[in-house]
Amino acid sequence: MPGCALLRAADLDFAYGDDAVLRGVGLGIGPGALVGILGPNGSGKTTLLRLLAGTLAPTRGRVTLDGVDLPRLPRRALARRLAVVPQETHLAFEYSVLEIALMGRYPHLGPFALEGPADLELARTALEATGTLPLAHRPFTTLSGGEKQRVVIASALAQFEPGGVGQVLLLDEPTASLDLHYQLEVAALLRRLHADRGLTIVVSTHDLNFAASVCRELVLLRDGQVIAAGPTREVLTPDAVRALYGVAADVRWHDAAGHLTVVPLGPAA
Repeated sequence: MPGCALLRAADLDFAYGDDAVLRGVGLGIGPGALVGILGPNGSGKTTLLRLLAGTLAPTRGRVTLDGVDLPRLPRRALARRLAVVPQETHLAFEYSVLEIALMGRYPHLGPFALEGPADLELARTALEATGTLPLAHRPFTTLSGGEKQRVVIASALAQFEPGGVGQVLLLDEPTASLDLHYQLEVAALLRRLHADRGLTIVVSTHDLNFAASVCRELVLLRDGQVIAAGPTREVLTPDAVRALYGVAADVRWHDAAGHLTVVPLGPAA
């Protein structure tokens, strides 16, 4: 991983009670990186993402943003730099798509303050960036899974000021419940946001081909420990797939797709 890290985890341990989830995890994410955290179910991916977001505190170790420990950053200041897209979004009330996007402006509002014209414009810009502006007045609950995911990403984008430096987007299993069409749509959106906005993006996923199509770097996590990290073309190998999932796989470059592809062949001997 890059030596000059924007977001860094150092020697992280985390446990839920007596159940150790992460052990000695360290990684550095450089400015403008596009990183995938890969691992099987129960490997600690979501927990690591929550630690990177500052919503969980490590049992041991530290997470820093620009060298500052996350607990030392005021929550609103942190939310202006770092946004999280959860695996699932559940709402207590009926909101429109535009209202969901406007929720991303909360770090920029004072107590009891209401969104102004500038906030509305930034929310609409975020919807436009995710291709969901035509849905602005639709109830969120009436959308398809892929549309909902893009709206939630728009809400995360609305947390960032235009031209801001060192902005980090964290996504937890963004394609877990989507069909193939919407998986490809979300992959294209993340690549575009990275290219157009220079966002630092970290994606937690167990989908090898999604990660290969989107991520420039990978962190492989198994049983709460990092077993490999580095550029995607170096890290994503048949031996790595075997170590990560216990599966034999054919991994090769696909010229038409423009990225590595992984074809599972069966359980490893």
